[in-house]
Amino acid sequence: MALLLRTVARQGLCSSRLQFGILYRHAVPMGTTAKEEMNKFWTKNTRLNRPVSPHVSIYKWSVPMMMSISHRGTGVALSSGISVFALAALVLPESYPYYLDLIHSMSFGPQFLAFSKFALAFPVAYHTFNGIRHLIWDLGKGFRIPEVYRSGYIVIALTVVTSIGLAAM
Repeated sequence: MALLLRTVARQGLCSSRLQFGILYRHAVPMGTTAKEEMNKFWTKNTRLNRPVSPHVSIYKWSVPMMMSISHRGTGVALSSGISVFALAALVLPESYPYYLDLIHSMSFGPQFLAFSKFALAFPVAYHTFNGIRHLIWDLGKGFRIPEVYRSGYIVIALTVVTSIGLAAM
């Protein structure tokens, strides 16, 4: 069956060759393997002295670019942190109040505790506010460059204020 479909498809391509000559001329021949096509690609790029890929150093860093990277990073960090906490809760022999008392008994100073709470609140607040920003983009709003920058600065400001408020609790 597959052979029949392939033959019919090839006949259709051959009959439409004149009509779609521009598209057909750049199509990959069906008789080559992926490995052969990759070898052609790399040979051509080497001959033309092209870089392997655009490197991060050639881009001008912008607020939207850094916020996108940060959004992904906070998502990975939060999901990893929650997973480690949950795994520890399953594996460790004592209950949660025991470990909470252990942390309290270490007598960390108030500055360290405030910083720790801020460090925990910041990625949560950032990922939440930037996620809302992405949901607004999913509605098709806020794509103009000034709006992208404005919403980015709003997310940063809300994140800092919310993180300070949560750390002060």
